[in-house]
Amino acid sequence: MKVQRILINIIIVLLVIIFLMCGYLVIDYFRESSTQQEQFNNLASLVEQAQISPSLPAANETTAPADTSDETIPTDETEGTESGGILAEYAQLYELNSDIVGWLKIDNTSINYPVMQTPDSKDYYLRRDFYKNYSSHGCIFVREECDVFAPSDNITIYGHHMRDGSMFSDLDDFTSYTFWEENGVFTFDTLTEHHTYQVFAVFKTTTSAGEGFAYHQFVDGTESEFNDFVATCQSLAFYDTGITPVYGDKIICLSTCEYSQANGRLVVAAVRIS
Repeated sequence: MKVQRILINIIIVLLVIIFLMCGYLVIDYFRESSTQQEQFNNLASLVEQAQISPSLPAANETTAPADTSDETIPTDETEGTESGGILAEYAQLYELNSDIVGWLKIDNTSINYPVMQTPDSKDYYLRRDFYKNYSSHGCIFVREECDVFAPSDNITIYGHHMRDGSMFSDLDDFTSYTFWEENGVFTFDTLTEHHTYQVFAVFKTTTSAGEGFAYHQFVDGTESEFNDFVATCQSLAFYDTGITPVYGDKIICLSTCEYSQANGRLVVAAVRIS
């Protein structure tokens, strides 16, 4: 009996420890979620302020900015438009972190984020925030082989599917034809140009080896390869949008995790229209 009581007490202690650890992890997750959202809101405010008045000084930040190594930043702050330099609304963000390559915004979703890229460091922002600190939320980022500025025929942009509804979670909404009808056009600006895209296919696939559609591996190709890529996107699509990109058009694929299958991915494919 004494041995049984000791075992029961040990089990109770272990359960309490597990409970406290789980509680800490939940609290830490939501703390990070709140901090991350505040950070992105502050960055969005900088963009909005610069759009209203390009001459406004940068707002004070409580988090130390990333080291930009005294880089020279080409800007056009007098006009705030594309004329060979960085757009005025993104100049301050570039000063904070020169890994930024653009800004993605989709109306009626929470997606309103800077887009990052590190061509020489694979998945660098998978677990880092805008200021390069650890974050399970990460940042929205471009696959390293893609060229945002040329641009590549297809640019794959990754984002986590977070339980708190942030990052790329709202891409789920595009599985609805009704949502697509009302929100199928969105903006993805580079640092130097404003651009608008229209969703032409929404599909799910898997990245398991030897299975699924390797959409992310298509960057540039021949006319035949481009047409095959578009046709595969459409064949997997949840619904027919009636939109078919043609060779010479520029495409982006917004990619996030999808949990109905192993290593699942949900992809929103869109074509540049302006």
